[in-house]
Amino acid sequence: MTDFFAGDTRTNRERMLAGDLYIPDDPELGALHERAVRLSHRYTEVYAGDPAAARPVLEELLGSIAKDAHVRPPLYVDYGVHITIGSDTFVNYGLTALDVAPITVGDDVQIGPGVQLLTPTHPIDPEQRRNKLESAGPIVIGDNVWLGGGAIVLAGVTVGADSVIGAGAVVTRDIPPGVVAAGTPARVIRHIPVP
Repeated sequence: MTDFFAGDTRTNRERMLAGDLYIPDDPELGALHERAVRLSHRYTEVYAGDPAAARPVLEELLGSIAKDAHVRPPLYVDYGVHITIGSDTFVNYGLTALDVAPITVGDDVQIGPGVQLLTPTHPIDPEQRRNKLESAGPIVIGDNVWLGGGAIVLAGVTVGADSVIGAGAVVTRDIPPGVVAAGTPARVIRHIPVP
């Protein structure tokens, strides 16, 4: 078996956060994931009875969330601690935010139901895939973005401020500020006039 990390003394988490190949089947990462699963489940349970009482659970789960941001459960994450959500942002039901790399959601963002923010990626090389390696790229959602229901944003993508991503779009590359993008893969279909 090939030693993919010969001479690399970093932990798998350090490699993961650097965007380098790493092995996700790792005790430290496993413990972080189990924590996230427990907190996500608890958030959904408590929210059903009292959304205000659920807020501390959400704050414990995520890396950072503005006081006036709102997230409707269920929320699915890998770790949670690598997610930042800005002021006056609204996240509708069923967000999947796989935060193997950082996910940054700006201010005044609207995220529709069933959106997926997917930072992990798997190698094209069959030997690396067979050895369960993966890597990741950060996702940045700019201020005042609207992600339509069911949109998917892939690893390494930035969606520029004031842009709209159509429902069901698959965003495979950066989207500039102030545009509407839709389709699979998403492409700019119009520019939004600046007031």
